[in-house]
Amino acid sequence: MKKYRMLACASTLFLLAVGCAGVPEGEDAGPARDAEETAAPAAPASTAGDVATPAEQGAAPAAKPRLVAPVRGVAQLGYTKPVVKRGTIGGKPFIITTIQVKNLATGAIAGLRVDEFWYDKAGNPVTGDNYRHARPLQPGEVITITLETPSNPAMNRNQYSFSHANGEIKATLQPTL
Repeated sequence: MKKYRMLACASTLFLLAVGCAGVPEGEDAGPARDAEETAAPAAPASTAGDVATPAEQGAAPAAKPRLVAPVRGVAQLGYTKPVVKRGTIGGKPFIITTIQVKNLATGAIAGLRVDEFWYDKAGNPVTGDNYRHARPLQPGEVITITLETPSNPAMNRNQYSFSHANGEIKATLQPTL
């Protein structure tokens, strides 16, 4: 019996809180307000050729982006030919590589990681850099990745490695994105 009294009290308090919300102090929330009085004024009728702008429709809140399930296993990724340039950062010489990548998979790519490895003429690793994308890469999304590798005179050739948190990436070179 005590449970039901507590439930009745809690629901009454909830209804009071919800019912009084939005009523300015000093005004009565009586039945004088109709649905027609509180509704926003209707937009003028448009003809078949007119397109209503968001200002004409009222300030409707933007729709929240939908979450897309991440890809498990092998993910498809397209990338453009890397642009490699020499530059200086903080007075020190660097090799700056810029790559554009696009998610070609139907799901989001979580934990995208791009590694660049530089080798000398004998094939020994010299140096490298890596990049990790902070949020999931949505389907069709294109991002620009910049890798900054300290310059070393022994550098001869480089290699790129793509991976993600839930598996491997099959990267394909694309002419444009």
